[in-house]
Amino acid sequence: VQLQASGGGVVQAGGSARLSCAASGNAFNINAMGWSRQAPGKQRELVATIFDRGSTNYADSVKGRFTISRDYAKNTVYLQMSSLNTEDTAVYYCYAAEARPSGPTSSWGQGTQLTVSS
Repeated sequence: VQLQASGGGVVQAGGSARLSCAASGNAFNINAMGWSRQAPGKQRELVATIFDRGSTNYADSVKGRFTISRDYAKNTVYLQMSSLNTEDTAVYYCYAAEARPSGPTSSWGQGTQLTVSS
């Protein structure tokens, strides 16, 4: 599958933002979608995942502030972010995990920059 992320930009601390990521191609085998992020000088962090049956996982750093959702008809995953702080500044990457007959695989979208200004 191919993933196209959008959203991000510059947001003031305390504000909100929403990221979107649309999957195209053969999305039939997608069993999870999510977001990771990488801040300058830091390792990539898994932020949120939504599984095929709707269960979700969040990094401790975003619990209660970020909400991941998925529109199955549109093959699109969203990340609604609120109470943003400067620590949330990062490049955000969406991903999709697939359970193909040939074996599991994952695809990554291009990053989208989110900058939270103080």
